[in-house]
Order: sequence, then structure tokens, then C-alpha cells
Amino acid sequence: MASSSGLMAVSTGLTRRDLLKVSAVAGGGVLLQVTLPMATAATPDDALVSSKELNVYVRIDRDGQITIYSSIPEMGQGIRTTLPMIIAEEMGARWEDVRVLDAPLDEDRFGLQIAGGSNSVPRNIGTMRRMGASAREMLIGAAALMMEVERKDLEARDSEVVHPSGERRSFGQLASLAAEQPVPDPDTLTYRDPSEYRIIGTSVSGVDNFVIATGLSEFGIDVDVPGMKYATYVRCPRIGGSAVRFNESEIKGLPGVTDAFILGPNEAAGKSEVWFLDGVAALRGGVAIVGDDTWSVFDARRRLEVEWDESSASTDDWSAMVAWAERAAREGGGEVIADNDGVDAAFADEANRTTEAFYQFPFVAHVCMEPMNCTADYRRGSNGEPDTLEVWLGTQWPREVPLIAGNLFGMTPEQVRVHTLRMGGGFGRRGVHDFATEAMAISHRAGVPVKLTWTRTDDIHNDHFRAGGFEQMRGAVGPDGRLAAWEQHYIGIGKNGRPVMGSGLRGNELPAVAFPTARIKLSMQEIGTPCGAWRAPGSNTNAFVEQCFIHELAVLAGRDHLEFLLELMGEPRWIKEGDINALNTGRAMDVIRLAAKKAEWGRPMPSGLGLGLSFYFAHAAHVAEVAEVRVTADRRVSVEKVWVAVDVGPIINMSGALSQVEGAVVDGLSTMALQQITMQGGVIEQDNFDEYRVMRIGPTPEIEVHFIESDNPSTGLGEPALPPLAPAVANAIFAATGERVRSMPLSEAGYTLA
Repeated sequence: MASSSGLMAVSTGLTRRDLLKVSAVAGGGVLLQVTLPMATAATPDDALVSSKELNVYVRIDRDGQITIYSSIPEMGQGIRTTLPMIIAEEMGARWEDVRVLDAPLDEDRFGLQIAGGSNSVPRNIGTMRRMGASAREMLIGAAALMMEVERKDLEARDSEVVHPSGERRSFGQLASLAAEQPVPDPDTLTYRDPSEYRIIGTSVSGVDNFVIATGLSEFGIDVDVPGMKYATYVRCPRIGGSAVRFNESEIKGLPGVTDAFILGPNEAAGKSEVWFLDGVAALRGGVAIVGDDTWSVFDARRRLEVEWDESSASTDDWSAMVAWAERAAREGGGEVIADNDGVDAAFADEANRTTEAFYQFPFVAHVCMEPMNCTADYRRGSNGEPDTLEVWLGTQWPREVPLIAGNLFGMTPEQVRVHTLRMGGGFGRRGVHDFATEAMAISHRAGVPVKLTWTRTDDIHNDHFRAGGFEQMRGAVGPDGRLAAWEQHYIGIGKNGRPVMGSGLRGNELPAVAFPTARIKLSMQEIGTPCGAWRAPGSNTNAFVEQCFIHELAVLAGRDHLEFLLELMGEPRWIKEGDINALNTGRAMDVIRLAAKKAEWGRPMPSGLGLGLSFYFAHAAHVAEVAEVRVTADRRVSVEKVWVAVDVGPIINMSGALSQVEGAVVDGLSTMALQQITMQGGVIEQDNFDEYRVMRIGPTPEIEVHFIESDNPSTGLGEPALPPLAPAVANAIFAATGERVRSMPLSEAGYTLA
């Protein structure tokens, strides 16, 4: 970072006011350090702010360039653009004057530095606004001193502070003096009215677009450090097995191989205070091969012969899981987690029509385009100095890395330095750091910095998958065509007596909280296959079941699906009064109506073409989708168009918002149409993209997105548009063919994407 320049005070006869004017004009680049709510003073550029509330800080150079630091990991969600836009807007900066740099990992200074759960905007928007407004007031205060005018007459806009007389000072001219101004009390700050916005709500290209397009962006896999070796790590094909011995002499004698050794399992390495991360970064036993380049170690692993101890390895089998779930569905039972009065009576009422259905959805891998990788440099201290560890990786949850080092080596966070890099895909996978555990352990054992790179097969076999599962549904409609009863039996995946991440229901989903007669039950089967967060955990599968079964009930009742769905929402209301993150049935109905209107719901459709509707509430976002689907006689499915209506409050970056919604639709279609992980005897059966298919660009539908920019607080958008896609397509297939889709992927039901 460039250093702040300063002026030496000498005896010149200048008054303090004159000196301030001179220093502001002649000064070099100065850090405008904004701490909330503490006071500030001019500090060196490399001094970070001390307030835990602060997530980024602003530097203004004398040439007027404004540097805004971003502390949230970037994985394509555009957060490095979105959050700085908020600061720039409140400051009154010109976006063209802004550059964005990554802040280092330091949660004592920047607060929570994680990316996931579509929480980055709602968690940080308040702080970003306060930072921008504070910077603006400090700049205005400096301008008032320089111009010798009332600050109330000044306005910050276009990277200048302007007086009605026309006199103006650029932010670059004001930076030195502004740094001496006290930080305003947050309670006294005022914020720009949305009618004044020049940046927020517009379409701003990603700040990284150029470096990505030109190949200059550095991902984790691009890291190169002096003296670095390359590593591969081979785990037991059966999940949970460990290595006993291998052809060590042969492997070590291969060209380019510098070391090879066994690492034993270490469950303690994965200990975490975060329940869904506890244990996931444990070291799994295996064989490490270290060498001069990736080719050499990958070639050596093909010659590896390992004797595995599989005594405690997984025996999971997908077909056995299906059989268990079908039996559980037939037998009923399950733990009741939500139960409204009248369910049994409604099912017993002979005047009501009833139906039931069994739904299933598979395990799914993340398959990030950049496979998991990590570079680690463990250095042993000398002359009484402690050991240190430096780690480079793409991660959604960097705070976990020093904790893993502590679990492995007894290190303190001060001994560990973490460099976070752009991720080539995350979707929840890069919040799990088993690959980092391996890299750190290999560097510690080998005594050199190493870059560990997983093969695509490693990436699939060692994934923490989206949990597969099953749901037995039962419903009743009355003679009046209204919903009379709803029973949902979730037959999911558990570990240590609780549902794994993304499996199970909590009893606060739409049917439990909005339907007057609903019962929710949960059964679990324990497995050894690791599961974890996958884009919109839980919602991405439950939406498929819930919204398809609502359609089934509408058909049973002889009702129009749109009319039936709107009726289920009841009166416009917050389901949990005072909770802005709760479902609002009025907002739900608004997006449902908008999506249906844009798709011209109810228009005549030719044979083989159908419209399907769905709605889902996830991550505090209300999203409805309509899919237009064509199905041919040979069961080829073409999703022609998808209409999406979204209410996440005010949009910060329209370009980024559109990208997130469009990406979620494409991801959702690829997943529901093609993707499935199966296992037999504890071994994952898919090895690469020839067996685990991902949708190509050809079948991508036209996507039309509409935002309702309500007055509600802005919420996240990285995940919520994915869950409604699968049921919209499935319902459209029924409309086109009369055939009900109750399992994913579509390929298993004999459909192919056109």
C-alpha cells in the first residue's frame, strides 16, 4: 500500500487555517480512516481501523482516486462491487473514481468475514451506509474549513464538495484535512434519499470483469510461492477408510517425486464451534505425494498401490436408502415437529378428496469449476521463535482456517496468516476446509511449502454433498375446492442423531405456518457419506416437493393452479410480526401475480407445450417463477422460457442482481435435469463429468426477470431464485403431458434435455 504523505510544520508565519488549506491542496495520498463510532486521526496507510463494526475503509489519493476495501470473500456473487457501491453512494463519490481492493483477514478489525447464506448484503448494508455517510460528513467538514463557509450549505457529489456559489473542492484536495475531522456520532448521521441515488439501483459492471476476462484474476489454483512443491492426496475410495501401507519405494523413485508418506486420520482437526462445520475439516487418512510439478504427482498417483483399512469405512448404498425410505413411507410414524388441529378429522371426512405421493431427490455434488486446492507453508521457528503457517486459498469462511491450524498443531491465530483469493465457484463447498487441512498437514510433514490440487475425481468423491432425501405427501381438498389437510413426512439423512445440513424440516416452512390444517413429520436414516451446504440448503429440495404437491392438490380440486396458490396464502400479513426475515404473504402474492402476468398465465397452449408455476420463500426473499416447457413424443424436454418475479427489497446493483437470478435458474435447471450422486458399498460411483453431467449452454432457456423494489430492507439474492425452478419445470411438464414428475433428476425418468 502507498504511504500517506505529510508536511513538516516549520516556522512560516502561517496560521493554522492557512496551514490546513495548504496541506489539503499539497498533500499526497491520505488514508481517510473511518471508525464507527470512535473518533479518528490521521494514520499510516498500513494501519487498519480498530472498530469491530467496520468492515471496509476508504483511502483517497491526492489525484482523487478513491480506494474502497472489501472484506467479504468473492466467489462470483459480485459482493466486491455491491458493497462498495453503497459506500460510494453515501459519500457522494463518482463510481469512475473508485477502485476496490481486498481487505486482509482480520475479524477483530473488520467483523464477520464470511460469504454464504445470501447474508452479505443484509448483514453489511447498515455499516456500509454509515461508513459512506461518515466519510461524506468528514469531507464536508474539511471543505467548510477550507472555504470558510457554513457546512450546512455544502453538498458532496461527483467526488467533490460543492458550495452554491460554485466554489468546490475535490475529494483528493480535501483528504488530508478530512482525516483530521472527528467521526460523527452514528446517531446523528443522515442518509441520502433514494430519489437522489446515482449509483445504487443502476447497472454497474463487476469491478473484476476486466481482470477475469483477460486472465489476470488470481484464483487459489494460480498461487505460486518461492520454493513451493506440488502435492496430491489420495484417500480411501470407501469413505472413512485409512491407509496402512503403500508401494513407497517405487513412488519415491519416480521422476519428479520428492516425497511420499501416509497421513493418519485426525478427527480433532475438524473441531468447530459452528454446528454444521463441526467435524467437516477432519483429516481423513490417506497417502500424500509431493513433487516438482502437478504432472509428476498426478502421474505417480496412477501407479499407487495402497492397502486400506476399511474397518470403520462407510457402507452407504443409495439403493438401500431408497428401500428404507419407501418402507418408512408405508409404515408412517416419524417425529411430529408441527401439528395443527383438524388434520386427522379432515382426512377422515368422506366428503373430502384425498391424494398421496412419494417424492425423492438425489445427492448432488458442487463440482465447482475450480477444483479444491490450497497452498500452505508451515515454517518451524528458530532461536526461540514460534512456528508460523501461511495459507493461500479460496474460501467462503476464512476464519475457520486458523482454528484448524490450532486443532492440528496447537497454533494460536497470531501464528497463522491466511490469504483469501477469488473462488472459481463456491456454492457452500468452500466453507468446508478438508482440503486445507490436508495441505497444512502435508506442508508440516514435508517441511516445504506445498500446493495441493485435487483432481476432478477427488473433487467429486470427497465432496460434502447436498443431501438426498424423500418425502411422503398426503393431502385433502374439500367439496368447495379448498385445501382441507396437508401432511408432509420428510424422510431424510442424519448424523449423530440430528439432520445433516440441508436435510429435514424445521416446522417453520410455508405449510406449517400458513396452512390451517397441516402436520409435519420427520424420520432420519444415519449415513457416513458427508453432506453440507449446497446453494439454498434445504430449500433447493423442499421447494420441489412442496410446490409440486400444491399443484397436485389444485388438479385434484379442479382448480386453476394460480388461483389455488394465491388462496393458500390467505390475507396479506407477516407470518411473524416484526421479523423482516419472515414470510410476508402479501409480498408472496405480489410476486406470484407478477410472474403469472408476465407469462400470460391461462393463455391457450398447443399440444406438448405447458406452463408451470411455483413460489418459494428462502433467505428472506420472495420469488415466483413460471416455466414454459416443450415436451416431444420421444421425451425430449426443452425449457423455452422462464419468467422470474423477485422481491428482495431495493436492488443495489441491477446488473449483479440479474446475474444472480439468471445463474440460479441455469444452475437449478442443470441440477434438476441431470445431476445425481449415487454410492454403493460406501464408494461414490461418479468420477468425472462424463458420469456426472452438467448442462451445456445449448439448453439454456430465455430468462425474463422482474424485480419488485419494495420498501422492505434489502436481502440477499445469491440463492433464492434457485429453489422455485425445479417445481416450475416439473409442473410445466405435467401441463404439457399429463405425466407427474416426482423424482429428480429428470434423466432418471427417461427425459433428456433438448
